[in-house]
Amino acid sequence: MRPIILASASPRRAELLNQLGLRFSVCPVNIDETPGPGESAAHYVERLAREKAAAGLALAATPDSLVIGSDTSVVQGDTILGKPANEEQAGLMLSGLSGRCHRVMTAVALAGPHGCHARLVTTEVRFRSLAEEEIRAYCRTGEPMDKAGAYGIQGKGGVFVDRLWGSYSAVVGLPLEETAGLLADAGQPVWKYWNQPEEEHHE
Repeated sequence: MRPIILASASPRRAELLNQLGLRFSVCPVNIDETPGPGESAAHYVERLAREKAAAGLALAATPDSLVIGSDTSVVQGDTILGKPANEEQAGLMLSGLSGRCHRVMTAVALAGPHGCHARLVTTEVRFRSLAEEEIRAYCRTGEPMDKAGAYGIQGKGGVFVDRLWGSYSAVVGLPLEETAGLLADAGQPVWKYWNQPEEEHHE
């Protein structure tokens, strides 16, 4: 089995890969995440996923490694909501999402000897109306600070979500079905890991 590398420091993405039953190593990468002039949200998240995967492959110890890169953006209208810089900015983002629908775009890319391939998933999420008191309380927890759109659906922020159309795992940070599909296309279907003896995972 080829080595699998996750080019991300996100514990949420690592947890989702563990859910697939994979054995992998983690290699965080640093890339410029500035959107290009006039760049669409869809192009932006897919470009970053590809760049992260390519950067991870460049750092890989073996050339046959498969490197997973992913990026998530919360999009409201034509505006990409990144990670808030402070509690005030987080509160403004959440107030803007309150009682409205937004899109969560997540791209996953797989880089390896076969090249780099990516898939993009768009999920629509609707927030219920939020009280100012709960927005302030949520911001004080610190949970919004490292998350696009200032909330984590898998954490306390999940209580804000009224309805979701699409992939829950993509909103968390990694679309499971699409990730498994890319690995299968590269000759490494995830089910092959499910009944492997433990010692074979470390070869």
